[in-house]
Amino acid sequence: MSTQTIAKPLTGRVAVITGASSGMGEASAEHLARLGARVAVLARREDRLRELVARIEKDGGTALAIAVDVTDAAAVRSAAERVATELGGADLLFNNAGVMLPAPIEELAVDQWQRQIDLNVTGLMNVIGAFVPQLVEAAAERGVADLINTSSIGAQNIFPNFAVYCGTKAYVTHLSRHLRVELGAKDVRVSALEPGIVGTELQNHVTDEGALQWLAGSKETTEWLTPQDIAETVGFIATLPPRVNLQQVTIMPTRQPS
Repeated sequence: MSTQTIAKPLTGRVAVITGASSGMGEASAEHLARLGARVAVLARREDRLRELVARIEKDGGTALAIAVDVTDAAAVRSAAERVATELGGADLLFNNAGVMLPAPIEELAVDQWQRQIDLNVTGLMNVIGAFVPQLVEAAAERGVADLINTSSIGAQNIFPNFAVYCGTKAYVTHLSRHLRVELGAKDVRVSALEPGIVGTELQNHVTDEGALQWLAGSKETTEWLTPQDIAETVGFIATLPPRVNLQQVTIMPTRQPS
C-alpha cells in the first residue's frame, strides 16, 4: 500500500454532501476532500458554496458546487446528473440537509411543522431517490459505497417541545435501518448518524423562547460537539473496510445527559 493511499484513503471516491454551506456539511466536505475524495457540495446558498470550493481547491482538492434546494425533486435529479457527468457518479453520500424548529405543540406552528417535514423527510427522500442509483452502480464496480443519513439523538430520546423535529429524525433512523438491509446486499453501506448537540447554524433558526433558554443553559454546562467532530466521524465510517457497516452511530457531548 502506497503512502499516498494511507494518507488519503478516499482517493478515487466521489462524495456528495447536502447542507454543505455551513456546519456539519461544510466541515465534512473539507475533511472528505482532505482524505482524497472529489466532492460535490449541495446547498441553497451559492456564495457560501463557492467559498467552500475555493478553500478545498486551494488545499489541493477537487470540488463541484451545485446550488440546489433539496425539497425540489427535479432540481435534485438535475444535480445528480451533473455529478454523474462531471465527476463520474457518487459512491459516498452524506445526506445532511435539515432544520430544527422546536415549539410547544399547542402553539400550532403549522408552517414550522411543514418546513421540518419538507426538508428533513421529503428533502432527504429526494436526495436518496436521485443518488442511490449512482451508489448501487458504484458499489457494483468498486465493491463498496456509502449512504450516511443525518439523524439526531432526538430520534431516540424525549425532548419536550421538539416533537415534530424528533419525529422527523426518528423517521431518518428507522428508514436507514431498513435501507441498510435492502442496499447492503448490493454492497451499499447505510448509516444513521445521531449527534447530540452540535454547535452549528441549526440553533440560529430556533425562535421558541423556551427552547432558546434550554439551549443557553445547556451551553453553560456542556461543551457542545463541533462540526469537525461530525466530519471526522463521517470520514471514519467511509474509510472502514467494505465488510464493516456502522448501522447507527450516536455521538454525544460528554456532559450532555440525554
